[in-house]
Amino acid sequence: MIVRDLRRVSWMVLLGLVISSPVHGAETDPASGRPNVLFIAIDDLNDWEGCLGGHPQAKTPHMDRLAERGTLFTNAHCQAPLCNSSRTAIMTGLRPSTTGVYALQPWFRTVERLRDHVTLPQYFKSHGYKTLTAGKIYHGGYPPKQERLAEFDVWGPRAGVGVRPPEKLVTTPGGNHPLVDWGTFPHRDEDKGDWKVASWAVEQLEQPQEEPFFLSVGFFLPHVPCYATQKWFDLYPEDELILPEVPEGDRSDVPHFSWYLYWKLPEVRLSWLKETGQWKPLVRAYLASVSFVDSQVGRVLDALENSGHADDTIVVLWSDHGWHLGEKEISGKNTLWHESTRVPLIFAGPGILSGASCSQPAELIDMYPTLAELCDLPAPEGLDGHSLVPQLEDVTTPREWPAMTTHNPGNHSVVTDRWRYIHYADGSEELYDIENDPNEWTNLATSAAHEQTKSELRKWYPRNDAAPAPGSKSRLLIQQGDQWLWEGEPIIDSELER
Repeated sequence: MIVRDLRRVSWMVLLGLVISSPVHGAETDPASGRPNVLFIAIDDLNDWEGCLGGHPQAKTPHMDRLAERGTLFTNAHCQAPLCNSSRTAIMTGLRPSTTGVYALQPWFRTVERLRDHVTLPQYFKSHGYKTLTAGKIYHGGYPPKQERLAEFDVWGPRAGVGVRPPEKLVTTPGGNHPLVDWGTFPHRDEDKGDWKVASWAVEQLEQPQEEPFFLSVGFFLPHVPCYATQKWFDLYPEDELILPEVPEGDRSDVPHFSWYLYWKLPEVRLSWLKETGQWKPLVRAYLASVSFVDSQVGRVLDALENSGHADDTIVVLWSDHGWHLGEKEISGKNTLWHESTRVPLIFAGPGILSGASCSQPAELIDMYPTLAELCDLPAPEGLDGHSLVPQLEDVTTPREWPAMTTHNPGNHSVVTDRWRYIHYADGSEELYDIENDPNEWTNLATSAAHEQTKSELRKWYPRNDAAPAPGSKSRLLIQQGDQWLWEGEPIIDSELER
């Protein structure tokens, strides 16, 4: 059994404030003693790391050693279980319910009210930092090429799969999407996209730094296709592999509306994985991909050590959202359960507790104000997140706020140190006692004994969600009159494939 631990701000106005006011009495140059920032992102990584215990066989020695020299948030959650909306939230510090970015499109700068919003790297640049990026930090091809230098000073290679097999290894339903694939084939680690991103980051860290840097490094794996070389598969022998425990009828006590968040997607159902004998190969490929990307994290951390900047650099490692591997009868993300929302979040560096673990709820949008405070910058205004510095100083410090995840308007989860409450746009609910039911197998929402708990948790989720941003599409769920639309098409219950 797998055991689980548990607005807008005007750019010109901000620049004016930065130029006209002192920054906590420190100049924005290397002599100020301000720490650098190494910002490491991993795509589609759930809690299957050794330090989080999401899978008992996960081998992630480099992420584990980062957690050992820093503080691990064991109850951290994304703001959206989808790449574009999650990354937009992280970089702007604003929830999807604030920005209206719920889907895989649009690029948030096309939204009028966000056009001049100061992002996390822009904020650091305005305070004297050199900003560099490679791999996947923003979603997909965002920002457009002509806008890149407005977001970061220096750009390295973009994220990608890298080398591919001549043909897909697995033929999947739902259109046989080219990204939905897994397995191994003859290739080299050096030919993978994440290797090239790590190599670029290593090169930057080997160069002398004349000003404090904000270096973001975004890895693609374990996003599908989960291709890894044989040596990573060998870490997980097929005859010893442990699959997630999924009770029969895992969704029998959850609202039917939960399928609406996961309607017609290329990611496969558990029923198909079982029928085709692909459940174990997918789990094995995911774990192999996690271990490979962990090795690339290790290369970057080693380069930081060798650069002499380990003692004056804040390192933060995060994932944009999790991933199901059979739990709740699906694979992929796009849900409000812990497989989709729970993510690794690790801070390490000067002034941060070593070997510490914090179980207080944390959100990815908290990274923006936290990094600003850790680097002695003025507190950014107009953000939806809250600094985690009190917990980084004392992990027992209570958090006033829960962690909230949103997937399309009106669908929210609220997580505390004891409960997960889910409210769907049609009014249906779920409630889990994650202290006693960490796998979220028993929905308590219909129990009269928990009405007070639900009432207390309801007060947190947004009531006035922003309308979907103009240009929103792909994985968008909205209501028109009495009809629910999935990607612009009416949802027909008889077409649901379980």
